[in-house]
Formats: sequence, C-alpha cells, structure tokens
Amino acid sequence: MVHLGHGVGHLTWDKQDDPSMQEVVNSMVGYKTEFMGATRSMGDYFNGYSLIMFFVYGMSISILWHASAFPENQKATTRKMIYPLGIAYVAFGVIEFYNFFPFAAIMSLGAGILILISIFGRREVN
Repeated sequence: MVHLGHGVGHLTWDKQDDPSMQEVVNSMVGYKTEFMGATRSMGDYFNGYSLIMFFVYGMSISILWHASAFPENQKATTRKMIYPLGIAYVAFGVIEFYNFFPFAAIMSLGAGILILISIFGRREVN
C-alpha cells in the first residue's frame, strides 16, 4: 500500500491544482545550479530522492517476503536481517510526522512496529 501510494505521489507531485503550489513547483524545476560537478534543480533532487525511496520500499517488501519463508532453524539470522528494517521504518515514520503528512507517518510507523513485533513478539512454542 505504501509502495503504491508513493508511486502515485511521485508521478503527480509536479502537477498541482493550486496555482500558488504550482508556482513553487515551477521554481523548483526551473532554476538549475551546479553542485559537486552536476547541474541540477531542486526538483531534480526531489524527484531523485522520491525514486530512490520507491526502490527502498520495493527492496524492503522483497526482503520481508523472503525472510518470512526462512525455516525455523534460521530465526536468529532472520531477526538480525529484519531488525534494521523495523528500526528504519519507525525512523521514517518520525521523520514523516515532522516533514510530510500524518498518513505517510502512520503507514511507516505501523510497518516498523509490525516488523519489530514479528521479531520480539513471537512466543516460542515447543
């Protein structure tokens, strides 16, 4: 769901109905300057970071999907592998509360909390 929402947002960020917001977008994509050997606009950076996050979400989905199929004797390895994902998604949620909007933050926090619950909340059954 987050992956799909991010994809739609990525494809539509530069097409705003609000004329004032479209003016901001036009400023972001219109002016380019040289930074570290490349000439780019703020819109280029915004667009690039958005694409990177699209692939981060896809990579996370793939890792979690494959980790869910690891056999019981691989629990320790699985936990070590997905623990950073849980922490990262909780961090994404906190950052999104401060810099984006509540829906994105709730989705990321929820994902992070559920990942952490899957690691620590599972009771051992003999």
